[in-house]
Amino acid sequence: MIEATSCGGVVIYRGKILTLYKSYRNKYEGWVLPKGTVEAGETFQETAIREVKEEAGVQASIIKYIGKSQYSFTVPEDTVEKEVHWFLMMADSYYSKPQREEYFVDSGYYKFHEAYHLLKFSNERQILEMAYNEYLNLRKSNLWGSRKYF
Repeated sequence: MIEATSCGGVVIYRGKILTLYKSYRNKYEGWVLPKGTVEAGETFQETAIREVKEEAGVQASIIKYIGKSQYSFTVPEDTVEKEVHWFLMMADSYYSKPQREEYFVDSGYYKFHEAYHLLKFSNERQILEMAYNEYLNLRKSNLWGSRKYF
């Protein structure tokens, strides 16, 4: 068994959520949230910010930690147990550019219900729901966008 750790973000700009469409040789296809593997010497926060920038071309800042998801998948001759740490993040614009080298062919910002139904994986839909509820609470408290987070 291989253990892997990734970090990612639920990135919001003006109430809309960033999603990416990945198409890998007709084996892997669907809308996902940006995430990627922690590199040596990186904090989880640094990984999340870097991966959002690399995969979507989006400059985003972390608002708060949301939680983690876990899943496993098989690769030839082994099973990968993956843990993903998620952060609620704020983008600085609607701009995004999918990373072609990683097989991302589209990206964009969608309303919550659109993003929720687009996402391929149920664990990402659960994280999206948690993050969006947190976003709504921060907005209700006039804390979203004020840069005076916790």
